[in-house]
Amino acid sequence: MTAQVTAPATAAGRRDPARSPVRLPGDADDNSIAREPLWHAYGAGADHPEPPPWTWAETPPPDSHVQPRPPRGAGHRNALPPGATAHLSSYPYPATRHPRPADGATALAHALTTAFAPLRREPENPYNEHRPYASPRCLFPVHAFVDGGVADAPWRLLEPTRHALTGTPDLAPPTRIALTGRYTAVPAAYQWFRGSLVAIELGMVLRALTLGLELFDVPATLTLPGADSETLLRELDPGNTWEWSLPWRLDLTERPAARAARPAPEPPVPDGDPALTDVVHVNRRQRYTSTAARLTTAVPAGLPASAAAPDWAELLWQRHSGRMPRGLHGMDAAARHPALPADVLRTALAWLAVPPPHPALAAAFDAVRVSAVVQHVEGYEDGVYRARGTDAELVRADPSAPAALEEHYGYGVSPVNGCGVANAPVTVFFSVRPRELFARFGPAGWGAAQHACGWAVHGLCLSAAASGLFARPVRAFKEIPTQRVIGLDDDETIVLSAVVGVPRTTGGALLDLRM
Repeated sequence: MTAQVTAPATAAGRRDPARSPVRLPGDADDNSIAREPLWHAYGAGADHPEPPPWTWAETPPPDSHVQPRPPRGAGHRNALPPGATAHLSSYPYPATRHPRPADGATALAHALTTAFAPLRREPENPYNEHRPYASPRCLFPVHAFVDGGVADAPWRLLEPTRHALTGTPDLAPPTRIALTGRYTAVPAAYQWFRGSLVAIELGMVLRALTLGLELFDVPATLTLPGADSETLLRELDPGNTWEWSLPWRLDLTERPAARAARPAPEPPVPDGDPALTDVVHVNRRQRYTSTAARLTTAVPAGLPASAAAPDWAELLWQRHSGRMPRGLHGMDAAARHPALPADVLRTALAWLAVPPPHPALAAAFDAVRVSAVVQHVEGYEDGVYRARGTDAELVRADPSAPAALEEHYGYGVSPVNGCGVANAPVTVFFSVRPRELFARFGPAGWGAAQHACGWAVHGLCLSAAASGLFARPVRAFKEIPTQRVIGLDDDETIVLSAVVGVPRTTGGALLDLRM
């Protein structure tokens, strides 16, 4: 890592801006949505960046948001074959080598089902449906497209809720998958933060899909956005290209290198959403010069068996983000429970240590610092830790840290909201120094770190499920006081965090949607 910015600190632990050689994002509005564009500007070289003029613009409340219709709501649909859950039920966890279905097309269909298809509906939960990976408000802005298997065949949209590919009839077994995120699927109230949520979820989806392909023995290579990405985005034909991020491509067969096409001018974002205009501008600079890389494993080696999840179907079924009864929001964690075995934390660290399956993303993740606040785990003193590979190093013994985190969490206990932060045995934070990211990786470093953190946090969610716990990815901590609790430097921003807790039974129904 490059040398961090240094400056004298005030008595409160913050650097004195008047004496600091670099002016960091200000303290005026300490929340993720407001500070995110400031950190990006700071990483790009702006000292003491000012909030964009649209920061305080009025936007509709998030609960008034209506999801846009799928880009292809009509046309021929190829139903995905059933049976993925039956196969996964016969696949012991944590082994990843199992007999695959007889033909490659069925194996791919089952891999797509494993990664994307709804698992259940929870009538008590305000947010539905629930898929194998976490998504903010269950919005699932990331979409998958599958090609027609022959040259110049139109791409088809994967519609997980229909268990189908929508587009043209089957022509040949698919050879490519494309992943792209739709910014307008996230409420406008999130403003510039829509870009970060899509980037993080792309990382989560990459791990979910890598796992599905691995379990069904479907090899693939990953190509990150490059010079020809706008051409691919137009080929996908999702509608307004400005609604979508530059696509990632997974090749299922060896393909000749594509000839570079001259990108056509992209239509601008319509007037009235300047934050989204900036989001799209930043995304279009997220380009990589590296070539395709073969997908590696999503699963660490040497995992212990799980009493909570003896097979892969059960593991995915058990993954959840914490539940509340009677339609309440938030999460609830058991306050009194036996100390968790040390293997719970060691296993979580092993999942976090698996690098993303592309050198550019893996290098960005090397620039991420992983911290954890731990309590009631055998062999670990209550306090703040730093991850060191598959081990955790105590930074500060502090039994009061979990309660301090809950104090700085944006959605505390209320008549309509539960909060399990103070009771959580583990809360994990992923942080970066934005200026270091830009110095090492250029503009692509910003998104690459978010993708890598999404990849890591989905692994943490699966690890929690294997241990009978829940894991809730969040971005709702007030950043400045949380920096102090976990001992981050002032030039370090929190990309993502996750609360890992012992679930409490709500008695609510879980409606099985699996196929």
